[in-house]
Amino acid sequence: MKHSLFLSSMVLVLATLMIGCATTGDLEKVQAQQKQIDAKADQALRDAQAAKTAADAAKVNADAAKVNADAAKVNADAAKVKADETSVRAENAIKAAEERERIADEKARKADEAFQKSMKK
Repeated sequence: MKHSLFLSSMVLVLATLMIGCATTGDLEKVQAQQKQIDAKADQALRDAQAAKTAADAAKVNADAAKVNADAAKVNADAAKVKADETSVRAENAIKAAEERERIADEKARKADEAFQKSMKK
């Protein structure tokens, strides 16, 4: 009786162990799922790296655009200064021309007076 009880217990334990163990098919399924997960993780990593590269390139472009804008502002400021200087020179030239015209008119008036005086004599 002990022997058959022991044998029955062993058969029951072995049957339980066999049911609880993973089969080769189960292991292959798990390995296939793990490969899919690894592939998805690798793709996500590549996508993230590509996005970071694109963001870095966009930042470089933005920085270059800012430098160009700053250079354009400097050029515009320089052009304004040059225009202001040219305007001042033009105003000075106008004043000098007006002064020369006034002097010429004065000389012409004196010459005319001298002529008129000489005609009266």
